[in-house]
Amino acid sequence: MFKSTLALAVAAGVLLVGQAQADGFLEDSTATLKLRNYYINTDNRDSQAGTAANKKAGVQSKNEEWGQAFQAEFTSGYTQGTVGFGLDAIGVYALRLDSSGGKSGNATGLLDGGTVFPSGDGSSAVNDFATGGLTAKARVSKTVFKLGTLQPKLPVIMSNDGRLVPQWWQGGQVTSNEIKDLTLIAGKISEAKGRNSSNLEDLSISGANGSGNSNIGERSNDFRYAGADYKVNKDLLLQYYYGNLENFYKQHFLGLVHNWSIGPGVLKSDLRYFNSSSDGHDGNDAAYYTTGDYHAVNGKGEVSNNLASGLFLYTVAGHTFGGGYQVSNGSSDFPWLNQGDGSSNYTITDMQIQKFGRAGEKTWQARYSYDFAKLGFPGATFGVVYLHGDNIDTYGAKSGSTFVQTNNNASEWERDITIAYVVPEGPLKNFGIMWKNAAWRNDIVGQREQDENRVILSYQIPLL
Repeated sequence: MFKSTLALAVAAGVLLVGQAQADGFLEDSTATLKLRNYYINTDNRDSQAGTAANKKAGVQSKNEEWGQAFQAEFTSGYTQGTVGFGLDAIGVYALRLDSSGGKSGNATGLLDGGTVFPSGDGSSAVNDFATGGLTAKARVSKTVFKLGTLQPKLPVIMSNDGRLVPQWWQGGQVTSNEIKDLTLIAGKISEAKGRNSSNLEDLSISGANGSGNSNIGERSNDFRYAGADYKVNKDLLLQYYYGNLENFYKQHFLGLVHNWSIGPGVLKSDLRYFNSSSDGHDGNDAAYYTTGDYHAVNGKGEVSNNLASGLFLYTVAGHTFGGGYQVSNGSSDFPWLNQGDGSSNYTITDMQIQKFGRAGEKTWQARYSYDFAKLGFPGATFGVVYLHGDNIDTYGAKSGSTFVQTNNNASEWERDITIAYVVPEGPLKNFGIMWKNAAWRNDIVGQREQDENRVILSYQIPLL
């Protein structure tokens, strides 16, 4: 798939060279160089993490990596004519500043990569790595077709950019805005490039993904999705999306986003509902099972989950106060595309460390953020989130293939703090610094408690 797509994209680029002077292709093009310096330190607070037995098993007491990335992005306009053609490109080079097998999160060497970098020989992080992608595109009226490298952010498929370099996907997508206030989207994904990788690999979910090792676990190269965003008016958005990872799961999504002016501020209501069920081999083959509260092989089973949530945010004079609640019902954890190397999903509980979508889990959250522009300090922001989930259903092995409930109604909580500043003007315009701190505690059997710090320096240089 990747080779054929790359060939098509290159062919499209050759055709476009002859039309480079056509109005729109160069005139509407943009090019940006993004610099990111990224440091992450994860401290596993569990008292058992540092024991000799756990070290042998790859349970590290600390993961720590630091690197510098250079990311060039080019987005073309479209050539003239009934059908306009274009070409997008992304190229990434990342340099390791600090890491090792003992710090990377891949002490055993069984994974394809650590927290930030791909692994070279054994568990050691590579000194540097490079990767890139091309996207051929065409526009007819108000409909756009794309083939190649994609970075969708949709309810059923979310690209992750929470590390040194971004995650992206390989496939095709069509987006149509022919009908006023209605956006229709459909696509097919065949492969993913992880955020700690330069390679493309097939798709999977938690429990069947081999924990990030592309040579272990079951995979699929067929994820199909489609959906619609309907803007009823300027304050109300309705959504429906469907996703299907062949032989793993089917997922329906309904969403509603509403903004309501109340007094001096605005109340934003964000309601989401997911219905997820098994597909193909996941219904009867243990190798495809996912995580959850099962008595089946290794405590796993087929996908079966309903997740409903509501998040309410009130913004006034730079302050945003918020609260939310989420219920994850069913026999499995909430499923999403997850190769085991770090990923995002479209839940209101997708946090810095955890997702809070375990089987049976009920989670409430409180949020506060402030934009210091209201105090004459534009570009500076602060935010804090606290989540508490309980009623978690988990099972563990007793002996052989006989499983018993080990800790029903387990609980977990996480607190995240983010402080950021982006220079709004002057010679250092677009230079940003961010500190993200998180703490996660739980009483779930087999899970370590964690404290984590991330420091991110970023700078964007417009090239076109």
